[in-house]
This record gives sequence, structure tokens and C-alpha cells, in this order.
Amino acid sequence: MPVKTLDLDKMGEEGGNKYEKIVIISKRARQIAAQEKLELDEKLKYFEGFEDEDEFTFNEEQEQISKSFEKLPHATQRAVDEMMEGKTTYRYPEKEL
Repeated sequence: MPVKTLDLDKMGEEGGNKYEKIVIISKRARQIAAQEKLELDEKLKYFEGFEDEDEFTFNEEQEQISKSFEKLPHATQRAVDEMMEGKTTYRYPEKEL
């Protein structure tokens, strides 16, 4: 898959600092990746503790689950798409005095 470049000037047009938005995108990408990892671990946890009698069948099912997660777009790309479509919300933490 070819790499798409981002127009950083376009990203800052809606207001706000474009570099802050890059940080927000990176944090959102980490959230997406962590969520995917939890989902994958949860689905693969089902296969723990089974006997070795049907090991081949379980390996095929585990492989299919893993491949379905590999086919998903990269977390960073999805975070960028969310930001460009205006689906990302963020807030600043309260400042303590």
C-alpha cells in the first residue's frame, strides 16, 4: 500500500494548532491499537486450555482470527481518517492551581 502524505496546512485550517492535532492523532492511534489488542487477546483466549486432540482445527481458527485483524487498516491511518472527518473529540485537562 503506498504511503499517503498529509497536508498539515489543511489540518490546521479548522482552528487550533496543527501540531497539537498530530499529538491527538498519535494518542488516538494508541487507543485504537490497544483496543484491537484487547479484542484479539479476548478472542484467542477461547482456545486456551483445550486438549491437543483437535489442535489442527484450533490452529486454523486462530489463524483466521489473526488474519482478520491483520486486514484492518493500521491504527494510525484510522486515527488520521477520524481526525480529517471530524469524528475525533478532545479536551484539555483542568489546570490545577
